[in-house]
Amino acid sequence: MANLIAILAGVLCLFMGVVVISAKNPMHAVIALVANFVGLGVLFLLLHAEFLAVIEVIVYAGAVMVLFLFVVALLMAGTRAPQESRGKNLPGQVPLALAVTGVFAALVVFALAVRTVLVAPPPSTTDFGSITNFGRALFTTYLLPFELTALVLLAAVIGVVFLARER
Repeated sequence: MANLIAILAGVLCLFMGVVVISAKNPMHAVIALVANFVGLGVLFLLLHAEFLAVIEVIVYAGAVMVLFLFVVALLMAGTRAPQESRGKNLPGQVPLALAVTGVFAALVVFALAVRTVLVAPPPSTTDFGSITNFGRALFTTYLLPFELTALVLLAAVIGVVFLARER
């Protein structure tokens, strides 16, 4: 049963990732990203990392995505709907997309053709995903990326407020 849930959550994450990058409406993209985060939370639950699952849903799907929704709403305020741009592809866009798709399809076929029997991973320790390990990693190994991410988010919000104010 856990394998079926993991497969469904993985398919949900992949599908919602495709929706995020292909959605024409930014609001739809943000909502698909929230669904992606929920799927990731389910995968963390299956790994017995309950704390990380809760953080994924509360912090990312809750707080950060609400911030993104407000940012997108601020940027879209007072704008007209985009004009239809069918048939106006960039030069070489379609052949390049087909080539990249072919390369990925060839990689998948190659990986399936040469697959080997995977050895079961060693049993995880009981402290995987615990608050102690998460906090230790966040404030020692990953402190600089954590602080830089906060700085980038702050700069993005200030930029959006500035852009929305100019109108």
